[in-house]
Amino acid sequence: MKKLILPFAALILFSFAADSEKLTEQDREFMLKHLTETRDHMTKVLDGLTKKQLNFKPSENSWSIAECVEHLAVVESVFGGMAHKMVAADSNPALKDSLVFKDEQIMTVVTDRSNKVKTSQPFEPSGQFDSLENALQAFLDKRSELIEYVKTTDDDLRNSFNKDLPFGVVDGVQFLVFAAGHTERHVLQMEEVMQHADFPE
Repeated sequence: MKKLILPFAALILFSFAADSEKLTEQDREFMLKHLTETRDHMTKVLDGLTKKQLNFKPSENSWSIAECVEHLAVVESVFGGMAHKMVAADSNPALKDSLVFKDEQIMTVVTDRSNKVKTSQPFEPSGQFDSLENALQAFLDKRSELIEYVKTTDDDLRNSFNKDLPFGVVDGVQFLVFAAGHTERHVLQMEEVMQHADFPE
């Protein structure tokens, strides 16, 4: 009987440990908060802007608000695929020791505009959308997909990792908050454009 009980007890303990690593409601709410708040901040900033205001560039080498929106639409289309790729990869809990930041630090780090980051060429604005409205809708559609994924997924995001971000390793939850932070970073950039002395009235 003891020979049967010990393996059974070990199985129960293993199952409990595995489940404890799964996505919690706190994790889910944490991601949803930032994904929805940054989306709403973006649409609020864009509301009522004229074509002249959207296309104003503070300098030759800086982006207009419209270009920021295009960039966000292009990058947002990639985030979902990256998240699914992370989950599809073999889980590697040992990478937990390589996490660079705590959850609550992600938004602060990503939105710090004093830390300049050069955008990769494929993600630079190139006029690929016919209009600002189409670019914004493309972003909103992809953000809705991410939000729906977060609401419904049972994927083990805490044991899924991305090692390709500029600042180091993040887990799946942190990655999706990074996606929200990326949006906020460029919404702040839009607000900087609007504060320029020559911004059209």
